[in-house]
Amino acid sequence: MDRVTVPYEEGLFEDLRDPKEAIAYLNAALEDEDQRVFLLALRDVAEARGLSQVAREAQLNRENLYRMLSPNGNPQLSSLTTLLRSLGLRLAVHRAEPEAAPTGALAVAEEPAEYTAESEDDA
Repeated sequence: MDRVTVPYEEGLFEDLRDPKEAIAYLNAALEDEDQRVFLLALRDVAEARGLSQVAREAQLNRENLYRMLSPNGNPQLSSLTTLLRSLGLRLAVHRAEPEAAPTGALAVAEEPAEYTAESEDDA
């Protein structure tokens, strides 16, 4: 019996077309605390959706998008926000769990988080 091998990128990109999978993938990359890991994960998500199409939707030059998502990329928050928005995602900040180290403060979210302010009397 002949084995058929498929490049892992094909399976990965197929999974990353699902918004929930893309969110989990990006949040796992954020846990690494290395910006390069997150940017490469974001590049995977963009490639899964079609990098040229994502660049058009984000109104970014494709070459600039490649550079921004490279291991040496250092995108401005505005560019990152624009790119995430074109993917139907956004950055969100969540309070770290009390027993957890101060990691994972940022998260990628699909829906806006609700914010409620408590008065000092309620605390």
